[in-house]
Amino acid sequence: MPILFLIVFIDLIGFGVIIPLLPFFAEHFDATPSTVGMLMATYSLGQFVAAPFWGRTSDRLGRRPIMLITLLGGGLSYILLGFASSLWMLFAARALGGFMAGNISTAFAYVADITSPENRAKGMGVIGAAFGLGFIAGPAIGGILAGPDPLTANFQLPAFAAAALSLSAFTMAVFILKESLSVDVRRSLSEKPKAKRARQFKDALSRPNVGMIILLSFLATFVFSGMETTFAMWSERRFDWGPQQNGYIFAFVGILSAIIQGGLVGRLVKRFGESSLIVQGAAALAIGVLLIPFSYSLPILLVAMVIMAYGFSVINPAMNSLISQQVGPEEQGGIMGVSRSATTMARVLGPVWAGMLFAVVGMNWPYFSGAALMIVVVVLGAKMVQARRASVNQD
Repeated sequence: MPILFLIVFIDLIGFGVIIPLLPFFAEHFDATPSTVGMLMATYSLGQFVAAPFWGRTSDRLGRRPIMLITLLGGGLSYILLGFASSLWMLFAARALGGFMAGNISTAFAYVADITSPENRAKGMGVIGAAFGLGFIAGPAIGGILAGPDPLTANFQLPAFAAAALSLSAFTMAVFILKESLSVDVRRSLSEKPKAKRARQFKDALSRPNVGMIILLSFLATFVFSGMETTFAMWSERRFDWGPQQNGYIFAFVGILSAIIQGGLVGRLVKRFGESSLIVQGAAALAIGVLLIPFSYSLPILLVAMVIMAYGFSVINPAMNSLISQQVGPEEQGGIMGVSRSATTMARVLGPVWAGMLFAVVGMNWPYFSGAALMIVVVVLGAKMVQARRASVNQD
């Protein structure tokens, strides 16, 4: 488990290094905000397409080969990014990186292989912590390496640093990581019929409670990913910021999310319950996103980020917990897979929508529209709370 934690942590630092860099890199090639949105969506689209493939392949070949392939492929995608001399090369690099982003889901499958049922949640939490910590450190490192001035930013150094991190994780996996899936289990999994993704979606969304929660999760991720995509361009126009300042902001949000998810969510769920926490998180996300256009100074912007980070950090765990309570143990994997696919697709559509609004209507409109969508989530969530309370009272 420690080596898996380290591999995921190093790999996610590499991923996070790129976050504050991409919008400025794209604008360096005269990309419009709409094109930046499509570039940011390309990674998630590749991930959405590849996830079932990597899952089936890891069942047949084992977890270790897939971890090695995806780590090496991720490293190569960052090298391609560093050598990018045109916009199409940026798209190619992000598409390759997204397709290779199967190592996280494979890492979770690896944990499931090596842990007992009673220790599985703890093991999953370890990998989740590696994910969160890598995402905190990565943007700060990427921003420092790129520099504070968007006009003179060093786009190659962060990309090559990300490649070095992924390739170092690959090297560690080659020499230390052992296979977790026995030949017999691989054979049985490969012979098991696979459910079609469209059928899984239909079955999950046809359940009133589960379908509603997945819809709310989709909308929350749609709004947050739109903010992630356009914020660097917004801050450049409002504060004349470059990759370094944006890296610090994203790291700040990451630290807040880690604190909230690691120390507060459990207590908040016990006090308010999952349904009420979804409403609370959606309201906070709406307020935080709406405050961004009115932030003309750093203190106000930091307040907006704190409120927004709190909202997104409580809404996702509450939704995942609530989904898990709606289905039996034998359905957990399939339903959670549908939920993960829905949020991945939100990370495809959200950046495209936000980029179009930024370009066509104005730089503040991704946040106005995001706040409006989150108000819809508040209303739907409140109705869900009332329905659950009425059901409890009838029982």
